[in-house]
Amino acid sequence: MNILTCAQALAAARTLGLERLDAQLLLLHALGKPGADRAWLLTHDTTLLPQKAGQHFRELSLRRAAGEPLAYLVGSKEFFGLKLQVDRRVLVPRPDTETLVEWALQQLAQADMPDSARVLDLGTGSGAIALALKKTRPALDVTAVDASSDALAVADANAQEHQLEVHFIQGNWFENVSAPFHLIVSNPPYVADADPHLPALQHEPLQALTAGKDGLGDLRKIIEQAPAYLQAQGWLLLEHGYDQARAVRELLEQRGFTEVQSRADLAGIPRCSGGRWPGAALGTGSQTAG
Repeated sequence: MNILTCAQALAAARTLGLERLDAQLLLLHALGKPGADRAWLLTHDTTLLPQKAGQHFRELSLRRAAGEPLAYLVGSKEFFGLKLQVDRRVLVPRPDTETLVEWALQQLAQADMPDSARVLDLGTGSGAIALALKKTRPALDVTAVDASSDALAVADANAQEHQLEVHFIQGNWFENVSAPFHLIVSNPPYVADADPHLPALQHEPLQALTAGKDGLGDLRKIIEQAPAYLQAQGWLLLEHGYDQARAVRELLEQRGFTEVQSRADLAGIPRCSGGRWPGAALGTGSQTAG
């Protein structure tokens, strides 16, 4: 293998179809440098790469060109100001999901929500939502559930890395969970089994992506069961697909939720929908089951 300069290595990556930023981040990773050191590449464009780093960069570039997520290749992803460990055991946290976190924080800031509100994150994956909420509002009592022990291992490692106390439970949705909660939040699988976009997501865990013929299978289960685990006046907030907002709102209304509404992501697409479970004021310790 020929010894290349940084500039030559980046040019070679671009011939494979890599975006400039992806190539830069992969090269920094191969060199053992943080992703924030992009300026270093600009000032060292004629620096020769060590042979081992050059080989590693080539391997990473080929994997990226084959569609493997950048986050898996570098081992981390930034989400809501937190650097999270991610690998093939969990989905890569998406920027769109920050819309769900921001909405949850708005509801938790309401006057009728106690500082130590109990929050449940269903299908936590890497722990992104649960950890973002706990980081922003440390007094929260946060529980995070996932059916995958592998995913929970990743989430727990992220919690330890950031020294955030979250209660992790292995179970299928509400299994093994003790009610009630002031707020339940979830980014469940919502891709239809035959969705044409699935091949592009082949490197990520399929069980965390698909949910039946119409993609609404898990959303239906959560909406149906959630009232038994919510405080009266508690909120259920859900992420869903770009074309599922109306269907999810209808499911919430049919189940008896009030103040049903949707929130758009940065692209203006309705990305999350939720509603409030009716009943007496929060903070009484009472629970209204459906």
